[in-house]
Amino acid sequence: MDRIVRQVLTVVGGLLGFGVVFQNLALLKGWPVLQAVGANRERVLLPVGILLGGLLGFFFGPLLARWTSRAITWGEGRLQRTPIQDLLSGSIGLIAGLVIAFLLGVDLGGIGVTGTILRVAISIVLGYVGLRVSVRRKDDILRPQNWLPSRMKHRVPADASKPKILDTSVIIDGRIADICDTGFLEGPLVIPGFVLEELRHIADSADVLKRNRGRRGLDILNRIQKESSVPVQIYEREVDPNLEVDSKLLKLAKILDGKVVTNDFNLNKVAELQGVAVLNINELANAVKPVVLPGEEMVVHIIKDGKESGQGIGYLDDGTMIVVDGGRKFIGQTVAVMVTSVLQTAAGRMIFAKLRSHAPGVEAEAR
Repeated sequence: MDRIVRQVLTVVGGLLGFGVVFQNLALLKGWPVLQAVGANRERVLLPVGILLGGLLGFFFGPLLARWTSRAITWGEGRLQRTPIQDLLSGSIGLIAGLVIAFLLGVDLGGIGVTGTILRVAISIVLGYVGLRVSVRRKDDILRPQNWLPSRMKHRVPADASKPKILDTSVIIDGRIADICDTGFLEGPLVIPGFVLEELRHIADSADVLKRNRGRRGLDILNRIQKESSVPVQIYEREVDPNLEVDSKLLKLAKILDGKVVTNDFNLNKVAELQGVAVLNINELANAVKPVVLPGEEMVVHIIKDGKESGQGIGYLDDGTMIVVDGGRKFIGQTVAVMVTSVLQTAAGRMIFAKLRSHAPGVEAEAR
């Protein structure tokens, strides 16, 4: 291979030497050293140019080829690690910068060498500026609705469903499949490739609990794809390999102008700080729980004692905890209680109640 490269570059060097000498014959004829050659200077200069070009290609060609190969390999590696959004927006900015530089440099062509140097300098500067600015503003460039004037943005259809981007926790949780079956969730569900990769790693974990959670998440995804009427899309493009999964989710939400579906409290808070819309499954579950007012009566099964003396703990069907004052002696029994207060916390809702002493069920079970 090296021998073939050397031979090819020798031929290319000879052709370049011939071309350079041929283009500059008028200049070379004026050299005092060549005055003694006579009128047939072309017969001397052209072979000399071919010989020198071939020698340069023969000796320095392989070195130049290795440098070129290394440069191509390095550039290819950088391009593979660069997100496609950066490449697309950077190309747009570079082209725009070069077009502006061309328009500005049209009148500089008549200045001569100075004009050529200025045109090259302007092209380099404006091309670089366009590339850097477009990469930094890629989120705005890749969203066509941001190109419209502010007074026209309201004309964009408001009923256009935004994509819902699922994170790992909400997939493993499983309730997202039931929500999709009810028809309350609209818009395409987007499952990023890095979320699938994280689920696969969890499913292959040596820890039994993690492995079961990962496999449950994969089963939920299969169920959503096969049974749900909501369209499901797999986003396989790499967002940014240097970011963590949560940061990738938020960045992808900005790129797609979508919403993140999660039940992760910390991710919810970070998304609020960055201005990313979030649909929290836990908040939805708390919102659809039945409203209980003080003074209402209900029947609850006491299953364990509470923290305070004499308290008993029971649960409603939706998992809401009920703390019954004086219910400790009725553990394992079903009693009638009256709600005294309701406490809403970040973890959920707690109901405080007291025994309804005049209830027949309580008196019978007490005896």
